[in-house]
Amino acid sequence: MRAGTLQISGGVVETGWWGPGPSEAPTLVLLHEGLGSVALWRDVPARLAAATGWGVFAYSRFGYGGSDTAPLPRPMTYLHDEALVVLPEVLRAAGIRRAVLVGHSDGGSIAAIYAGAVNAPTLSTGQPPPPPQPRASQPGTSWPGLARPPTTLLATAREVPGGRNTASASHAGAGPDGATTLLGLVTIAAHFVVEDLNIDSIRQIKKEYDTGTLRQRLSRYHSDVDAAFRGWNDAWLDQRFQNFDITGFLPAIQVPILALQGADDPYGTDVQLHVLEANVTAPIKIQRIAGARHSPHLDATDETLAAIVTFIASLPRDSCM
Repeated sequence: MRAGTLQISGGVVETGWWGPGPSEAPTLVLLHEGLGSVALWRDVPARLAAATGWGVFAYSRFGYGGSDTAPLPRPMTYLHDEALVVLPEVLRAAGIRRAVLVGHSDGGSIAAIYAGAVNAPTLSTGQPPPPPQPRASQPGTSWPGLARPPTTLLATAREVPGGRNTASASHAGAGPDGATTLLGLVTIAAHFVVEDLNIDSIRQIKKEYDTGTLRQRLSRYHSDVDAAFRGWNDAWLDQRFQNFDITGFLPAIQVPILALQGADDPYGTDVQLHVLEANVTAPIKIQRIAGARHSPHLDATDETLAAIVTFIASLPRDSCM
């Protein structure tokens, strides 16, 4: 691993690179879970780089790993903010030209939002798109659990301090301005809606953090362990987060999708896969990983990585050149 950091408008994030750089090959961009970091991907990045010949890039979001901390409490829009504001700037700063996003749990939700925003009208016209609509089966759900309108959020993405047009610059396709072309999307145990099972497990892990050894174990991987844990846990247990629903982004995704889920995931059921499949129009392959819980890339590494490597090999060759 080539460890490093990136300075972006919100502060400094820690990074890791494996395999060739972005000028030599496409890049797998790893987006970690709600308690993850660069280090917690363990040997997965190195194995993916070796198996695909692609570069692999991971970074710790603000409040995680060795990155700058994040103020608490997290806003109810924190996943949208990561996808529409932070991720585009990270990709640009890292010089990533062609990418497949590989998102785990929260990272999978971030990846899906980003992929769905690629074709939003704001990116070509400068005008905010209409709000994505929730699923018809939940007519009372507000647009995806946001505490402020999507136009405000997208304006934030266009007006990052320092005057950088991060959202529009990073999605429009490879070009001289350093833009990134999205080639595909891999989600691992991603959340598209909230399930009771999900919340029950998050309540249980809070008890482990408050009274058990979880805080001590996580402190080995996070400079500000309370920001990492509380930022994620408090947001998900906030009553307002029950309306979280990002299905409105899914129909706009136009790249191939691989969706993976552990068969014994305590944080989500097959509902998540069904929601994704029902709302996308892009080519999609769904795979349940037997014997895996919420982290199939760690619980059943060989099967999970084989699925990802096969997916990468199936992408149109001309798009990866």
